[in-house]
Amino acid sequence: MEPTYSIVIPAYNESARLGATLEKVLGYIHARGWDAEVIVVNDGSRDNTADIVQTYAAKDPALRLVENPGNRGKGYSVRNGMLNARGRIVLFSDADLSSPLEEAPKLFAALEKGADIAIGSRWLRAETQTQRQPLHRQLFGRIFNLILRLTLALHFKDTQCGFKAFKQTAVQAIFPLQKIERWGFDPEILFLARKLKFKVQEVPVAWGHRGGTSINPLADGARMIMEMLRIRWYDLTGKYTPESAPSTHPAKPLPDHRGPQT
Repeated sequence: MEPTYSIVIPAYNESARLGATLEKVLGYIHARGWDAEVIVVNDGSRDNTADIVQTYAAKDPALRLVENPGNRGKGYSVRNGMLNARGRIVLFSDADLSSPLEEAPKLFAALEKGADIAIGSRWLRAETQTQRQPLHRQLFGRIFNLILRLTLALHFKDTQCGFKAFKQTAVQAIFPLQKIERWGFDPEILFLARKLKFKVQEVPVAWGHRGGTSINPLADGARMIMEMLRIRWYDLTGKYTPESAPSTHPAKPLPDHRGPQT
């Protein structure tokens, strides 16, 4: 039986907070009576991340572990989880729950109203931020957003929020084509969504900054810019055609609400 919802959580060396995250996520889906599965994708962690997931999965069949072939990056982890998900609606969330799962119904409501993809946004209504990033991270994000608008014509307030929901039709069309395996994957999947004419809705969600993720504005910024250029190059050279994608699971039947991107 295919569940209604799949929740994908990429995890790399998350042993310090993963237990609390799973308690919250599993507790929430059961309290709401959701027909849901939770998938944790272990990205070659060097700590006991996998053991924690297996311990919880032994007690709760809603949870399962997917293992990457070593450390491949967040983008690879999300793609691996999304393509292993069986739900009619698939949401991926950061392991730190910067946007709590209680915000998921906002994304699901956008899908019910006709969107194919609903992306959480920290900046559509900035007052929804319960704990803002440090000033240098905010500045880095604004510069990155401007570059996205110039290079990929992605006119969203926030592409990087790790809280996005997809209908299964969109998952099966977009993620087999994804090539960026690290931080630049968010703009890539939104670029592909526009190219494939899926309707994307940006939704303001509550979000609070969590520590534990370090970004070097110079090194990581240069890498992200190069990944944006790679996306443009892949598009120009025909790498984003369905024929170029590796074979994957067949798409599950869902209503197709494609339309102009918002």
